[in-house]
Amino acid sequence: MMSQLKNGSSQCSWTSICIVLLLMSMARGALSTNYGEALTNSLLYFEAQRSGKLPSNQRVNWRGDSALRDGSDAHIDLTGGYYDAGDNMKFGFPLAFTTTMLAWSSIEMASQLKAHKEYENVLTALKWATDFLIKAHPEPNVLYGQVGDGNSDHACWMRPEDMTTPRPTYRIDAQHPGADLAAETAAAMAAASIAFTQSNPTYAETLVSHAKDLFEFAKAHHGVYQSSIPNAGSFYASSGYEDELLWAAAWLHRANDELDEDTYLNFLKEASNNGGPRTVFSWDDKFLGAQVLMAKLVLEGKIEGVEDLEEYKSNAEKFICNCAQKGSKNVKKTPGGLLWFLPWNNLQYTTATSFILSAYSKYLEAANASIECSNEKLEAFELLNIARAQADYILGSNPKSMSYMVGFGTNYPKRPHHRGASIVSINKDKTVVSCNEGFNAWFNNPAPNPNVLTGAIVGGPDENDAYGDERTDFQHSEPAPATAAPFVGVLAALA
Repeated sequence: MMSQLKNGSSQCSWTSICIVLLLMSMARGALSTNYGEALTNSLLYFEAQRSGKLPSNQRVNWRGDSALRDGSDAHIDLTGGYYDAGDNMKFGFPLAFTTTMLAWSSIEMASQLKAHKEYENVLTALKWATDFLIKAHPEPNVLYGQVGDGNSDHACWMRPEDMTTPRPTYRIDAQHPGADLAAETAAAMAAASIAFTQSNPTYAETLVSHAKDLFEFAKAHHGVYQSSIPNAGSFYASSGYEDELLWAAAWLHRANDELDEDTYLNFLKEASNNGGPRTVFSWDDKFLGAQVLMAKLVLEGKIEGVEDLEEYKSNAEKFICNCAQKGSKNVKKTPGGLLWFLPWNNLQYTTATSFILSAYSKYLEAANASIECSNEKLEAFELLNIARAQADYILGSNPKSMSYMVGFGTNYPKRPHHRGASIVSINKDKTVVSCNEGFNAWFNNPAPNPNVLTGAIVGGPDENDAYGDERTDFQHSEPAPATAAPFVGVLAALA
């Protein structure tokens, strides 16, 4: 671009006019990302992850009905919900976090979602999750937290429509507790109730009722859920339950408004551990989420005893300062500018962090406030700019010029680690693809996936911005709903 401007006219060397033209050209490039299209795609991804009987308005037409007997071993209907990542498992712990983040996206960015005509699609995606969670909670102190055996599932490469692997159900109860799983599901139900308050108040009330029961269950019966569901421990082991209890209380406070609000707020005020400054926000670590929700209350200044919540706000803002490279323990960045947290599926942490930045930017703007980072102010618009830079990287503004959202742009991952997408659609070829045949004919096939998993975000590049697009490299090529859910809110904020 520089050489074109410099050599394009003898009258336009490096004059002020040329510099203006150059800046305008750069601005057009920066604004060229179609966040609206990416937002639409991100919601299509959730339709590709659906388990159970598909609806008549299913838009992802390479999928079919699947797992229609889930729960039958326990004489309960556990059909529906979403498959986890690239396998055919239903893991309740990350599913609940996905649900909470979809709900938060729909609440915080409702006006933007409506403007882009995606609000109903977000609520549809959310309800597909909460309908399943309601079924998974048949009694106050019983919650089904997994469907399928992780080991046998991962030993096969099959379309979900062809599954022959065992589908055992696993649950927590008073004798086999899991406060983290129960509390995260409570947070999901409470957050979703807010999302449905206007359009479906009866359903919202049902969700709040489940959330309250699950919170009480979690408070009364401590322990990490993999102690009761060991099979989940190899895939989604929880590091503790204190964060989920705070997260659930924060959402129940917000969902209940005046009703019972002191119960949940007092729980947060009296907590002996609010997490301190965090280094990540994820399906396993929700301390930052609770801190941000409490910081919102402090910024609004509408409640008494706000000084008891100041530490939550302080810790949330320390994390944000570190993301902005203005803190005491700055988050690492790749040479290309991607916030780098952990080697395995780093983009899940990047999208979750970008949502935090987008939401906090909104809170600061509403309060006409800023953040103090080591004697340097950080304004609301700067937070959104950081989120934008991360979104732009994910969508193609990176050293490889590759979009890490499948189906967005022309250069995107063609071989994501995903069973359903990598095997010919059952709607094109109904011949059963067996467990081992799937590995031989499809998993090890170097060709691109036959089905485009539109809207999925893969694990992403390594810390040096390298990405190989290999189906076998599940550490970098496997997408997950927990990565996509917060990105829905980010894209809505930017669109």
